[in-house]
Amino acid sequence: MANLGEILREHGQLSPIEVEWLHLLVVDWQVVSDLSFSDLVLWVDDGDGGFVAAAHCRPSTGVTVHQDDVVGDHLPHGRVEQMRRALSEGMIQHSTEPRWTGSYAVREDLVPVVCNGRAIAVMAREANLGIARSPSRLEVNYLALADDLCSMVSRGEFPQTSAPGARRGGPRVGDGIVRIDSDGVVMYASPNAMSCFHRLGLPDPLVGKVLASVISSRIEVHSTVDESLPVVLMGRAAWQSEVDSHGVSVTFRAIPLTEYGQRRGAIIMVRDVSEIRIRERELMSKDATIREIHHRVKNNLQTVSALLRLQARRSEVPEVKTALAEAQRRVATIAVVHENLSQTATETVNFDELLDRIISLAADVARQESRVVTRVEGAVGMVPSAVATSLAVVVTELVSNAIEHGLSYQSGVVRVTARREGDDLELHVIDDGAGLEKGEGPGSGLGTQIVRTLVAAELRGTIGWSESAGGGTDVTVHVHLG
Repeated sequence: MANLGEILREHGQLSPIEVEWLHLLVVDWQVVSDLSFSDLVLWVDDGDGGFVAAAHCRPSTGVTVHQDDVVGDHLPHGRVEQMRRALSEGMIQHSTEPRWTGSYAVREDLVPVVCNGRAIAVMAREANLGIARSPSRLEVNYLALADDLCSMVSRGEFPQTSAPGARRGGPRVGDGIVRIDSDGVVMYASPNAMSCFHRLGLPDPLVGKVLASVISSRIEVHSTVDESLPVVLMGRAAWQSEVDSHGVSVTFRAIPLTEYGQRRGAIIMVRDVSEIRIRERELMSKDATIREIHHRVKNNLQTVSALLRLQARRSEVPEVKTALAEAQRRVATIAVVHENLSQTATETVNFDELLDRIISLAADVARQESRVVTRVEGAVGMVPSAVATSLAVVVTELVSNAIEHGLSYQSGVVRVTARREGDDLELHVIDDGAGLEKGEGPGSGLGTQIVRTLVAAELRGTIGWSESAGGGTDVTVHVHLG
């Protein structure tokens, strides 16, 4: 199914500014749909004398008219004339009688979408009349606000370009609606909105009072207040703000109501987001705790590494010194990974930032008189923290083995190349040493055993040793990082 952008490119003859205007309308027209209890269908000229549906919105406050999405459908021939009249005259066309669709009637209003003084599309507002609904006070106010917004659409005053984008916890019509006049005085508040205000501790009645004044009376003295809050509560700008008071968090979104550029009032949508904010604070606390744990693990590992280094210096047995030095290097490698994890709140690690450091640790086993050069080619990218330690230890061991066995502590080059496709990673550790003798395997030392175990068990991959094309040894590791 084609989306709005594809349909406009295929059928529309609109300027980039007009295309962007329609995108802004579709982003924000859920408010109109919910207030009018109606489906909204955006019709654009198809270039062949008819119209094609470019977007469709269903109400969350009522019964939909269309069970199937109508995007991409062409308007029936019998309705083209009225649609063309709405587009050419630039005036809202109200249906004089219901249109029957199957077993129920539909009331349809055609609202021209105006941008910079020119009607560029038609927004059809279709209400299902099959469900009898008593004209409650809430419905009367909702429909009146919907009519105001449709009139703004027909004058090119809605959507409002300064309106905030989608925010987490942003209020919708069903969460609560308040209508204020141009002075910020409350004219109507829905039951859900009043429930939010009661949680803030505001008394009844709210109608007839300045919303900004009664809200400010409940704000704690030492609390931090969003500087945009007064502007939102007075309905002076299309923006969103939030109040945190006495353990309750309420977010407000303002939609100014204008008539030929003059502000006539505003719609204030209200939502209690206390539970969302509590969960966010819990997640932040959890992230901070995890980072602190990684930091302490890193410190403890560095202490163990230092103790192993001291013990190696005190030993006079070469085999013991070598074993302790290798253990110290492995512990230091794991510490580097935890240091990186302690500095991020995500569950992934930029492995390329670690690669240079862990290769340097591995190259420290080379003798001072040898000249070993290490190079990194390609990029690994972001790696899940669950496998970062295992992958770091594997690279460290392979580079150390290349220096110790491939180059035999002599001068040479060790290259680490990486190629990644999605979650599949291919690593090569290549040295330009003597290489493997014919029929000779990779050995069975502790480092090789560690690498085989980690690759098979932790990284769900494979490893193989072969001769390098330019001489030396090429160790290939395939792992899955998902």
